[in-house]
Amino acid sequence: MSRLIKKILADKLSPEELKEVISGFDVIGDIAILKIPDKLLPKKHLIAETLLENVKSIRCVFRQVSPISGEYRLMELEHLAGEDRTYTEYRESGCRFYVDIAKVYFSPRLSGERLRIANLVKDNEVIVNMFAGVGTFSIIIAKKRKMTKHHAIDINPDAYQLILKNAFLNKVEDRVTAYLGDAGRIIEYQLSGCADRVLMPYPEIAIEYFPFAVKALKDEGGTIHVYLHVKSKPIKEVIDEVLPKLDFGKKFVLEDIGGRVVREVGPKIDQIVLDIKLKALKN
Repeated sequence: MSRLIKKILADKLSPEELKEVISGFDVIGDIAILKIPDKLLPKKHLIAETLLENVKSIRCVFRQVSPISGEYRLMELEHLAGEDRTYTEYRESGCRFYVDIAKVYFSPRLSGERLRIANLVKDNEVIVNMFAGVGTFSIIIAKKRKMTKHHAIDINPDAYQLILKNAFLNKVEDRVTAYLGDAGRIIEYQLSGCADRVLMPYPEIAIEYFPFAVKALKDEGGTIHVYLHVKSKPIKEVIDEVLPKLDFGKKFVLEDIGGRVVREVGPKIDQIVLDIKLKALKN
């Protein structure tokens, strides 16, 4: 898509301007979301209309006005061109998802990571997704690994409703159970000791909620995938800095840890994932 956008806008923008637009461009279903720097704001409608006219799959164009923020991780949007709606259908890894970009957090840039996790999962695993959004991780894994059970939690009521709809849409409602509320409380009172694997795709609060992820694991242990935003540096240095901040509780010890950069999220800022495997502490 980025090559197509470059070609379309080549005679409208300078190479420097074009680079900035491409880096802040996402397509979710038939909706395009642009990050447009202040110096390009006078050209925002020109950019949007050009995209709409030349990319037939795009029917709505919005500008991201504010950074993602708040408990629900939402962004302020400005409609620039095309249909004025924020609801769309997005496809990934053979699954379909209803998404409302104004009401829920969603990133198409995690598609590769979602597939990576799905390929790690084995049959008969029980997986807790503490910050499930519209259910993307859980549903893709459930579709790929039919002998798995998923607990998908989100505190945002709109996300919770979309998990239910998307699970039904993809015919995995028998394997994906949705929960509305704070992930820590739900694990504490409903999901303690049930999981082989825990997903924590909320970088801003992952370390704070890590003890709840540990509490969700079965007595024999399991794997926790922790997503964080860190300054760009070798992954070994990140592991050395993060490990002392993680509380494994009294039941588990570290068996193995690995990590990788998922994507760049800002100048010299990366989103990384740590794959942490814990085992039962021998008495």
